[in-house]
Amino acid sequence: MDLSNNNTAKNLEAAFGGESMANRKYLFFAAVTQKLGMKELSKLFKETANQETEHAFAHFRLMHPELAVDNAESLTEEQKNAIASRCLELAIEGETYEYTTMYPEFAEAAKKDRDSDAVAEFEAQTAESMEHAQDFRKAAHNFGLLTSIEQHHARQYTDALSTLDGKTIVKKAPSDQPATQKWICRQCSMIYDPVMGDPESGIAPGTPFAEIPDDWNCPICGAQKKLFVPYEEPAAA
Repeated sequence: MDLSNNNTAKNLEAAFGGESMANRKYLFFAAVTQKLGMKELSKLFKETANQETEHAFAHFRLMHPELAVDNAESLTEEQKNAIASRCLELAIEGETYEYTTMYPEFAEAAKKDRDSDAVAEFEAQTAESMEHAQDFRKAAHNFGLLTSIEQHHARQYTDALSTLDGKTIVKKAPSDQPATQKWICRQCSMIYDPVMGDPESGIAPGTPFAEIPDDWNCPICGAQKKLFVPYEEPAAA
C-alpha cells in the first residue's frame, strides 16, 4: 500500500488508535461485568476485544510493512534482528514521547484545572514511561551485544568446519595492551570491548576490563566478572 498519501497514513493511524482504544475499553467492561456476575456479557466483551485487536494489528501492519512477518523460518538472523530492533526503536520513541511531552503536558493542564487526582496519575505515568523507555533502550543495547556474540559463534563453527577439512586455524594472541584487550564471557560468549565499555551498567567507554568493579555482571546472562577470559580475535586473512 502506498502511504505517501498523508490522508491515508493519518487515517490508518487514527483507525489503529480507535481499534486499540476499543480493545482496552471492552476489556475494562469485561472486568466490570465479570465482577457483577454477568459472565455471558463479560465473555461477549472479551470476544469483541479480541476482534478489535485483530483489526488494530491489520492497520499496524499496513502502517509498518517492515514489521510484517509471514514466514519467520525464511528469514536470516540478521533480518530477524533488524525487525526486532525496529520494534524496539518504535517502543522507545513512544515511551520517550510519553514521558517527555505527553504526560508532563497533561499534568500541567491538570494542575491548572486543580485536579489533584489527575496530576498524581499523570506524574506517575511519566515516571513509568521513563522506566519503560530505559528498559527498551537496554534491550536494544543487548541486541547490539548479541550481534557480536552470534558473529563469534559463526566464526567458531567456521573454524570447526575448516579443521574438519584439514585447514590450520590461526588466532591472534591476547593483546598485551590491557586498555584495548577484549574479554569474553565463558557462559554466553558476550564480548566486553573496553573501547565501547558498558554504559547501560555504568561502565564508561574506554574502561579497561581490569578497572571494572568486581561486582559487575555480564549484561546478557548475569555471569560474574571472574567468568570472563581474554578474547582471542581471529587473525586477519
